[in-house]
Amino acid sequence: MISTSRIFNPRLGALCLAAMLATLGGSHAIAQGGAPDAGDAGAIDTPLNLPNDVSVFGKFDPTIRKATAIVNGFIITDTDVDQRLNLVLAANGQSVTPEERDRLRLQVLRNLIDETLEIQEAKSNDVSISSDDIDTTFARVGTQFKYTPQQFGDFLKSKGSSPNSLRRQIEGELAWQRLLDRKVQPFINVGDDEVKQVIARLNASKGAKEYHVGEIFLSATPSTDAQVHANADKIMDQLRKGGSFVAYARQYSEASTGAVGGDLGWVRGEQLPDAISQILPQMQAGTISPPIAVPGGYSIIAVQDTRQVLTADPRDAVLSLKQMTLSFPKGTTQAVASPRVAAFAEATQKMAGCGAVKDVAAKFDADVVENDNVKIRDLPPALQGQLTTLSLGQSTNPFGSVEEGVRVLVLCGRDDPQASGAPSFDAIYNQMEQARVDQRARRYLRDLRRDAVIEYR
Repeated sequence: MISTSRIFNPRLGALCLAAMLATLGGSHAIAQGGAPDAGDAGAIDTPLNLPNDVSVFGKFDPTIRKATAIVNGFIITDTDVDQRLNLVLAANGQSVTPEERDRLRLQVLRNLIDETLEIQEAKSNDVSISSDDIDTTFARVGTQFKYTPQQFGDFLKSKGSSPNSLRRQIEGELAWQRLLDRKVQPFINVGDDEVKQVIARLNASKGAKEYHVGEIFLSATPSTDAQVHANADKIMDQLRKGGSFVAYARQYSEASTGAVGGDLGWVRGEQLPDAISQILPQMQAGTISPPIAVPGGYSIIAVQDTRQVLTADPRDAVLSLKQMTLSFPKGTTQAVASPRVAAFAEATQKMAGCGAVKDVAAKFDADVVENDNVKIRDLPPALQGQLTTLSLGQSTNPFGSVEEGVRVLVLCGRDDPQASGAPSFDAIYNQMEQARVDQRARRYLRDLRRDAVIEYR
């Protein structure tokens, strides 16, 4: 496990653009009035030596600017922004307020600008992405939704987006990655001693608690702290209303993990900033923290799961199960179904092993499905505890509903997990190498932004 750095995700994660533009607006006003002297008593300790009492000339409202830009000659239209925005909203799976939509629209424009810079830089280095590569990735994404490419394209159109918008995003991701593989990755060095030290620390921490963590990181400076904190609170409010953590992480997180939905993987508390490590032990799997002040900004943490380092987890046991499902005619009430469910529960609890499943199922006209490769951790949390303690031939309590069917799971076999060893040398090496590539990528894109000619229309 490698400590997670605060690395800027080259394209998908970014500052709230409204806050950034507001800061720049203040800088512009000072430039017009003359920069303050170094000894100005009103100056704050920043690289620009700005005064505390900034006077901004004119009303600044970034939401009234047309979301159209020309990036080194390439035009980003309102339609491009709308289609990508609708793609983000479809991925998030929930409605947003008009204020949130305006904020998200500005962020989408920023993403499209970065995406364009990446594609342009890749082409200038003779890195191009073929249509076949884009089609393959597009089809793979569609498969995740159980769509053919044609069906997936129709689905995107029904959401107000388009296949071309997603294809453009795919081109940007592939082009940037291949450019980094050519110009950055070959010059990254990770020493064998560094890897051995990580392995030694893992072995020394055997039995310690690990967390599978997701993170949304928003960077802040003293001058933007209040605005960024407010933005973090708004994101948290959307998450509490059912928003997708992965979708918000992809759109807003400034950590390198934003591209994978904020997934930090399995980490120990000491690998994270102190403020996060202190709150992790208080969190249960499936919970999300409020914004946490960390060096450089704020983090929202999601704990997906927990385990112990290099220790076998009983939830990794692979089970052989038989599922019995008791169905009811449409319109059956709970009161009518209850006696039959009670009798079904009694019969399955008294059942003499898996060999009796067929007879009990026939008595209650229940359906039987077998599966010999089920991990306990892949089942609903409410069932994991029962199956961890069941002996062979025993069944769970009935679960489900009258509408969807009442079920029981019967344990017919169990392969208990072996204690896991430390990650391989190569796995840790690759993880450290990727972290350093991400750091270089941040600086690379920063330089591209500085040299770009961007016109807003």
